[in-house]
Amino acid sequence: MLQFLLNDDEIRLTECGASDTLLDFLRIGRRLTGTKEGCAEGDCGACTVMLGRLHDGRLVYEPVNACIRFLASCHGCHVVTVEHLRDPDGGLHAVQRAMVDHHASQCGFCTPGFVMALYGLWMTNPDADMTAIETALQGNLCRCTGYAPIVRAAQAVLAAGGQAGDRIARERDEVTARLAAMQGGRVEVARGDDRAILPADVDDLAAVLVEHPDATIVAGATDVGLWVTKFLRPISPAVFIGHLDGLKRIDVGDDIRIGAGVTYTEAVPLIESEFPEVSDYWHRIGGWQVRNMGTIGGNIANGSPIGESPPLMIALGARLVLRHGDTRREIALEDFFIAYGQQDRRPGEFVETVILPRRGNALVAAYKISKRQSADISAVAAGFRIEVAGGVITSARVAFGGMAGTPKRAAAAEAALTGAPFSAETFAAAGEAVQDDFQPLGDWRASADYRRAIARNFFRRFWLEQAGGDQPVRLARVAGD
Repeated sequence: MLQFLLNDDEIRLTECGASDTLLDFLRIGRRLTGTKEGCAEGDCGACTVMLGRLHDGRLVYEPVNACIRFLASCHGCHVVTVEHLRDPDGGLHAVQRAMVDHHASQCGFCTPGFVMALYGLWMTNPDADMTAIETALQGNLCRCTGYAPIVRAAQAVLAAGGQAGDRIARERDEVTARLAAMQGGRVEVARGDDRAILPADVDDLAAVLVEHPDATIVAGATDVGLWVTKFLRPISPAVFIGHLDGLKRIDVGDDIRIGAGVTYTEAVPLIESEFPEVSDYWHRIGGWQVRNMGTIGGNIANGSPIGESPPLMIALGARLVLRHGDTRREIALEDFFIAYGQQDRRPGEFVETVILPRRGNALVAAYKISKRQSADISAVAAGFRIEVAGGVITSARVAFGGMAGTPKRAAAAEAALTGAPFSAETFAAAGEAVQDDFQPLGDWRASADYRRAIARNFFRRFWLEQAGGDQPVRLARVAGD
């Protein structure tokens, strides 16, 4: 049986299909129509709700996209919709009132999604600065009033405070206890032949996949969700793994071991402490809602040639632990990608862990070019890891996404760098050499020639950033802008 909390109500479902979405359940099943359907692919944020879940026994709330969140994945969670924000007297919540007072709502269709994103920021980061506000709004794309009124509303409600008196804060202990009582044991539900399985733990996941080797593995559903909403693909039987704490561990020792179920958001502290140079890149992967759902292992396992974590991870020298039953094997991440749509993953096998070497003194960077600054798929993405000793490049690993049918290292460019002086001329030569590494295709995101130009320019950008000159490379916010 599927159990979760929806606002104040406990939901128990004995019938639920793998492809049933949370959005349809809210709007059609419960008539909670404040949550809107816009893009149905996790881009616009009109469907944003708050999802509370237990992580190592601690209750964590995050904004997520209900349109691509499968209902089965809500087992043991607390779903909070915009209707739940009202004051005890039925009046507007402080976040809603700020949106009204600062004229931040026009037609109103997108407004509940903005409210829920700002509510999540208000509740979790009451000292948020302008950068944090804009980051929180990355995944909400309507903005018919423009940015400024919405940002002013955010600033006003953050300055006012009052989080301690919010009902979510007051009820945290009670909700934690109610959710804890729902945990434990394998859960299986279905609607006809549309079947969903939630393993009890990672060992149970391995056993389930031995029983169902062709099952669809669903972590954050930021990709699989579109298979259903856009392509109407069947995914049954689907094995949901986003709730497994055993896949959410990060261990930093002689190397860095990241559980495949770690979300982009959960990885932020690691990125900022170990690889701060790529923090900006990391925060441009999807919008906030997508980063709260999408997982590192899922982004790798789906094999997309434009996935944004593989180029960086390949450049860092990542290795994968693949598990089948009780058997594990380890391979280099770059060897996992065989061809477009083909990975070295056998039936019933799953990505369990991503292993990263420690960086040492290496220079690290990651870049992407996309049509939008945030919440957009990359046309080209790249990761760099360069070691220099005595003014000479002793090691170079450079990987690209969007330049071939798989994420791939730039062998010719690496050869041009290795053993050469750490100079502008060397990186210019590597930018020319990368043209021999790839024969990119043209599509609506970018032409082949544009992709080649981007790849070349990334080498110049890396040099300019690392050389320490006075040429501006990144745009910086000016106080008062």
